[in-house]
Amino acid sequence: MTASGQQHAERPTTTAGPPAAAPGPVDPHLLQRLADAHGVGTSFQGWDGLPHSVAQETLIKVLAALGVEANTNRQIQAALAEAELAPWRRMLPPAVVIKQGEPAQVPVHVRDGATASVTVTLEGGTGEREAVQQDLWVQPREVDGVSRGRATFSLPEDLPLGWHTLHAESEGATATATLVVTPPRLATAKPLEERRGWGLATQLYSVRSKRSWGIGDFADLADLAAISGGRGADYVLVNPLHAAEPVPPVQPSPYSPSTRRFFNPLYIRIEAIPELAYLRPRKRAALEKLHEEVAGLNREGARLDRDAVYAAKLQALEMLYHTRRSPARQAAFDEFCRISGSGLEDFALWSAIREDLAPDDPLWKDPAYAIGTPQAEALRTKLADRIGFHRWLQWICDEQLENAQQTALRSGMRLGVVHDLAVGVDHSSADAWTLRGVLTPNTSVGAPPDMYNQQGQDWGQPPWHPARLAEAGYEPFRNMLANVLRHAGGIRVDHILGLFRLWWIPMGNAPGDGAYVRYDHEALIGILALEAHRAGAVVIGEDLGTFEPWVRDYLAARGILGTSILWFEYDGDSPLPPEKYRTQALASVNTHDLPPTAGYLAGDHVGLRSRLGLLERSEQEERTEHNASLEKMFALLREHGYLSEGAAGGAEGQATEEHTIEALHLLLAQAPSVLLGVALVDAVGERRVQNQPGTTEALYPNWQVPLGGPDGKPVYLDDLPANKRFNSLLAAVEGALHGA
Repeated sequence: MTASGQQHAERPTTTAGPPAAAPGPVDPHLLQRLADAHGVGTSFQGWDGLPHSVAQETLIKVLAALGVEANTNRQIQAALAEAELAPWRRMLPPAVVIKQGEPAQVPVHVRDGATASVTVTLEGGTGEREAVQQDLWVQPREVDGVSRGRATFSLPEDLPLGWHTLHAESEGATATATLVVTPPRLATAKPLEERRGWGLATQLYSVRSKRSWGIGDFADLADLAAISGGRGADYVLVNPLHAAEPVPPVQPSPYSPSTRRFFNPLYIRIEAIPELAYLRPRKRAALEKLHEEVAGLNREGARLDRDAVYAAKLQALEMLYHTRRSPARQAAFDEFCRISGSGLEDFALWSAIREDLAPDDPLWKDPAYAIGTPQAEALRTKLADRIGFHRWLQWICDEQLENAQQTALRSGMRLGVVHDLAVGVDHSSADAWTLRGVLTPNTSVGAPPDMYNQQGQDWGQPPWHPARLAEAGYEPFRNMLANVLRHAGGIRVDHILGLFRLWWIPMGNAPGDGAYVRYDHEALIGILALEAHRAGAVVIGEDLGTFEPWVRDYLAARGILGTSILWFEYDGDSPLPPEKYRTQALASVNTHDLPPTAGYLAGDHVGLRSRLGLLERSEQEERTEHNASLEKMFALLREHGYLSEGAAGGAEGQATEEHTIEALHLLLAQAPSVLLGVALVDAVGERRVQNQPGTTEALYPNWQVPLGGPDGKPVYLDDLPANKRFNSLLAAVEGALHGA
C-alpha cells in the first residue's frame, strides 16, 4: 500500500485555471449537493433580509475555480464520488488544528485489516508523544480496487501550544501532517477588562513631522506613540503598512497591497539608518539634495505625492545599501534573512523582476516562471544584487518598526503599535505570484449587494484556496501573521468575517453575481489566536457588515475583540445607549471610510457624494435624513448630560463643533467596551475623508489626504504637544476612563 504523505512546500509550482467549457443543463439538486460538499453557498441573505439564490452558472464557475468540474450531470456525479473518497485516499488529513486541553481525534486510512501507529513530534524536535488508537469501527471503503479501513487515534490532551508534526506508519508506508495546537481562548485582552484602555487611530502616511520627506514614516510613528503615550494612550492603530510596488508608480490604497507579509519601504526614515553616518561627503551631499527636492511636498496640504517621495527615497536608500556595514550590523542583517527564510527570498525576487516588468507582463502567469522552476532560479542568480537590496529594505523596515514599538512601550503604552491586516492582495501582486499555489487567481473577493452599494463590490483580490491552504499546512497564513505581529502589541483584522466565508466573484461576473465560500474558521481563527498569543498581542476583528449571528459570539468566545462604530450602533430606530455596547470590543466614533467627525457633523460627505454623482436621490433628501439621524444622537447626548438643552453640534454658536466631538467621545467612554479609539483626525479638527467608497482616483484622492486642521492647513507632529484641541480631547478621554 502507498500512503499519501503531506508535502510541506510553501506553495505548489503550477495552478490550473477553471475550465472554459460552457455548462449544459444540470440537475439543480445534484449541483447543490456538490456545492455543499465543497463549502460553496447556494443562497445568501441579502441586505433586504430576504434569501437570494446563487445562479447555477455562478455555482459551476466557483466550483471550477476550486478545481471541481460540474458542467454536466456526469461530471457532478463523478465529483460527488471523489469528494466522498478523497479523505480515504490519504493516510492522514492534510492538516489538523485543535484546541489545547480538549479531546481530539485523527482518522488514519490504511489497508483494511492493517495495523497503524501515530506519533507526534513536538515543535523544534523537543520531544515525541504517542497517540492512542480507539476501539471504533468504521465501515471500510473500496478505493481504486483496494479495501481501505479507518483507524481512529486520540491525541494527548496535554500537548503544548505550537506547530507540531503528526507521523503515521502502516506496513512500511508513512505519512506526515501539520498539527497545530491553539489556545481555546486568547487571553491577551484580559488585563483590559480590569483597566480599560484607549488609543489613537491614524493613517500613518498622512501624519508628517517637519523631518518627514513628504510622507509619514516609521520615526513619525514612534514620535506619535511617545506623544500620546505620555497622555495615557495605550496604543496607536495604524493603516496596513504592507508593501506596495517596488518602484513608482505605487498603489495609494494601503488595503490593496503587493504582499501582506512584508512592509512598505516608503515608510523608512532615511536619517535613522546608521550607515548614513559613514557616507562619504560627496554622497552625503547628494542624499541631502534628494531630500531638498521633496522638502516642498512636506508642506503640501492638499494632496500627498507618494511617487515623488518614493523615487527620492529609493535613490537615497541605494546609496546607503552600498555603504559598508560593520561586522555587527552585517551579522544582524544575516540573521534577519535567516529567520525570514524563503518567503523573504521569493518576495525579493519578485521585487527585483517587477522593477523592470509591467504588472500585466505574461511572465507573471507563465507556469514556466513559477517559483522553483529553472527559469525562475536563473533569474534569482542573475538578479542577486537587486534581490539583496530588497532583502535589505525589509531589514531596515523591521529595525525601525521594532524601534517604534519599543518607544511606544517606554512611553507607558500597554499595547503599543496595533497593525492593520488587509483582506487580501492585488491580482498583480507579489503574493499572487509567489503564493499562486494557495490562491485562486481567476476569482476575486468582494461583497454582495447591500444598502450602501446595491451593485455589490469587487475588491480585485484573489482569495485563499481553502483546500490548498490546508495542504500547505497553513504555513503561508502562519508566516504572514507572525511577521505582522513581530513588533506589535495588537492586530486589527480587516473583514475578519473572511476567515469564516468570503464572497467569491468568478472572472467575468458582475460583483453581485457571486457566491459565499466557507473556510475552516476553527483552523484559521485558532492559528490567529496562537500567533497572537506568542506575540503577546491583542486581536481586534473588524466584524461590521453582513454576517451570520453566531459569528460574533464565536469570536468573543475565542478572546477576539469586535468593532463597534458609534454611527452604526442602533437599537431599533434610535442610537444604541452606551451601556448596551459589547464589552469585548474596540469602540470608536468613526472609521476611515467615514468623514472625520467634524465633517460628518457638518454633512460634508453628503455634499461630496452629490458633487461626485454618487447619490440615488436629491442632496436635500440626503441632508434631511442625515440631520434627523444627528438629532437622535444629540438627544442621546443631552439625555446623558453631555450636551445642553437646545444645543446642536456646531450649529450657529450653540454647542461648538469641538465641544460636540468631545461629548461624543465622553458618551462612548461610558460603554463597557475594553478599548476606546480616538481618531487623530478628530483630535485636530480635520474635516476631509481619507477614502470615499465608490470612487476612483480621478474623482477623489483616496488615501492621499495629508493630516490637516479645521482650516485645511497641514498639522505636524511637532505641533501636537502644544495643540489645545488635541490635548483637550485626549485629556477628556483619559479622565473619563481613568478618573484623572
